[in-house]
Amino acid sequence: MAGNWKMYKTPAETTAFFEKFRPLVEKSSHCEIVICPPFTSLVAAVAAVQGSAIQVGGQNVAWAKEGAFTGEICGQMLTSVGASYAIIGHSERRQYFCETDETVLKRTQAALEAGLTPIVCVGERLEERESGNTANVLIGQFNKGIAGLTDQQFAKIVIAYEPVWAIGTGKTATPEMAADAHRVIREQVRAKYGKDAGDAVRILYGGSVKPDNVKTLMAQPEIDGSLVGGASLDPVSFSSIVNF
Repeated sequence: MAGNWKMYKTPAETTAFFEKFRPLVEKSSHCEIVICPPFTSLVAAVAAVQGSAIQVGGQNVAWAKEGAFTGEICGQMLTSVGASYAIIGHSERRQYFCETDETVLKRTQAALEAGLTPIVCVGERLEERESGNTANVLIGQFNKGIAGLTDQQFAKIVIAYEPVWAIGTGKTATPEMAADAHRVIREQVRAKYGKDAGDAVRILYGGSVKPDNVKTLMAQPEIDGSLVGGASLDPVSFSSIVNF
């Protein structure tokens, strides 16, 4: 269960969140819990989760180890402050910051090289869904943004399916729609990396996940977890999603 805080929360607000959140999930051993705050709150988040099973991740990672890349954060910078995950290719990165499948692959490789676990995002836009192109879009994103990984690299990643039309809109893919998309992705994994890899890969659903819909989403065998945006900002809300 991963929380993506996007551009919310100062370090002080981060500390306050975990003071309320930690007691609510201290017995939650059924899943991994990851929170991805803004870069400026990573240090506060890592300090706040010390002694717990909660892990911390970045919301992006550069494809270079260092250099003249103003505004970027490299993998070693994330691991040096205690982060262990990184979200890559989120639809907002693709929509607003010119992220492509090719840069997603480069960032994923860089994250792995730094020892981070990448959460690699794929998903279709509304017009692609309505024109019946969902499967084609997902297959294309997989082939260009993920299939360039070696077998060993692929075994270390998490995939997140997030229909762009359901992010921050209040719209949610029905559990069946989400499961169908996950099935398409898993079939691509099996074709490229083999049955065992297809069975083992964790595919998260992201897109207006809330306490009142998480149970029906997670009832789908194809859905292995969730990547939560707005609902992860509130400790009670996110803990109820974790403890669905």
